[in-house]
Amino acid sequence: MRQSNKGFTLIELMVTVAILAILAAIAFPSYTRYVTRTHRSEAQALLSEAAAREERYYAQNNAYTSTAADLNLRSSTGLSDNGFYQLSISTSDSSQGGYLLSATPLGTQAKDSECAVMKLNALGEKTVNGTASDSATCWK
Repeated sequence: MRQSNKGFTLIELMVTVAILAILAAIAFPSYTRYVTRTHRSEAQALLSEAAAREERYYAQNNAYTSTAADLNLRSSTGLSDNGFYQLSISTSDSSQGGYLLSATPLGTQAKDSECAVMKLNALGEKTVNGTASDSATCWK
């Protein structure tokens, strides 16, 4: 009587590992891009909140402020909620508006070269410093 073998051969196991490696090589970069893209919404929220608070500050003080602490944001240092972006504020009296808000990526989000620094000015103009051909893609 012949004994039947149960289990996997080494070849079958290696083929399975190779297939999993190929799937992981395709899926991981895609997932990383997705996470980077979703974290941009944190920059958008930070800039929108700061712009609203700048306008409120202007209504009360007849001037814009250049410090995040004056805006009473959740973080007085200008960090976004999860720490992926740092807010910086510059004020001016030019025709471009009274302030320019910039959200600079930090940590793992700093790898986002497509939409590196997102900006919003007092006129509501949204721009980016990055490799994106159209800033609207970063503000979706």
